[in-house]
Amino acid sequence: MTLANGLHAAIAAPTPVRRVAMISMHTSPLAPLGGRETGGMNVYVRTVSAALASTGVRVDVFTRRTDPFAPEVEAVTDAVRLIQVSAGPAERVEKEEMDGFADEFASGVLAFAADQGVAYDVVHSHYWLSAVAGRTLARAWDVPHVAMFHTLAEVKLTVGYSEYEPDARIDAERALVHDVDRLVVATDHEMRLLDELYGVPARRVAIIPPGVDRERFRPRDRAAARTELGLDADSRILLAAGRIEAPKGLDVLIEALGEMTEREGVQLLVIGGDDRSRAEVARLRRVAERAGVGDLVRFVGSITHEQIGTYYNAADVVVMPSRYESFGLVAAEAMASGVPVVASRVGGLVSTVADGLTGYLIPWRSPDLFARQLDRLLGDDALRERMGERAAEAMRVYDWSSVATQLIDLYAHLVRDAVALPAPAGSAP
Repeated sequence: MTLANGLHAAIAAPTPVRRVAMISMHTSPLAPLGGRETGGMNVYVRTVSAALASTGVRVDVFTRRTDPFAPEVEAVTDAVRLIQVSAGPAERVEKEEMDGFADEFASGVLAFAADQGVAYDVVHSHYWLSAVAGRTLARAWDVPHVAMFHTLAEVKLTVGYSEYEPDARIDAERALVHDVDRLVVATDHEMRLLDELYGVPARRVAIIPPGVDRERFRPRDRAAARTELGLDADSRILLAAGRIEAPKGLDVLIEALGEMTEREGVQLLVIGGDDRSRAEVARLRRVAERAGVGDLVRFVGSITHEQIGTYYNAADVVVMPSRYESFGLVAAEAMASGVPVVASRVGGLVSTVADGLTGYLIPWRSPDLFARQLDRLLGDDALRERMGERAAEAMRVYDWSSVATQLIDLYAHLVRDAVALPAPAGSAP
């Protein structure tokens, strides 16, 4: 049984939640992975929507139209629809330029719901742009508003992931974290940052780690995966996947490759990137040439989420040298596939990767230490196999049906509270 058709009989208890408006304004959950605006959030929105649908909840995912010829409504599963909403030009726009589209986007969603005669019980927003629109929707419909930001500007600035964030985003997030009815985060690390940076009390935060589709991501024969991908059976393959941008630390990984003592037969595959990543790819190629490993690095480009599992299975080690990750879905998927992970000791990766058991955690921007542990793993088949087995076992608890159950419980709690405790007369909507 596939995730899209139901997650192994995950049946929710009776709930007042029948339909959810899932808001993903700046990026479609169906977009190919690895582009500048696509990554773990896209996977999360698509997969959690299917998981919720498997319990009997209907989900409409609203995203901004970027193609004038795309259908307004697309059935993702029997109970999940993707709705394209016109807001701004029907073309790709950098998310940094979208804050002026939020009101138009919200108006489009309201018009769609009115035209369809659809009533939603909860608004669940993803990223700050969606939360701005989601706040308008929740007030108009008088329903609870749940938000998962995935990244926050002040967090990015604090940890050094970003040197600049627009004031519009910073100001909006400072208000939104207190406006929404509940914030969903992936780790207790995120919850602590919400308290330290924004003064958000723990009672307003729900820690619900993402799941892993263990039907798709599970240990499989490495030789067969390499044959399918046309990769050399005897190569020692390192894999990195995600958006190609400087904070992902791919230059650190390439420098580490140059410092490895045994590079014979090693190949680094980099998944991700689109036409807006060309400058960064060119820079990384120069880094590789300077490190003397230009012939060992291959940029695969963007692929679908359905394809990436085969790459995990083909890899010996997956590497995440990021400056910061709120969770690290690539690490979780790789581990579920039975592949050890070498990652930066940052953010949510500390919760995902068990250092010395399912992989290694390295101080950020330490290519020499990355090189040392990569040499160790690639040179010891038994160690690599043990870590891969432990990794797959550790990921058994990351199940999307459990995520769906926790979200439905949260939604139901908020809906019941809203019914039991109506807003005082004269209060703001």
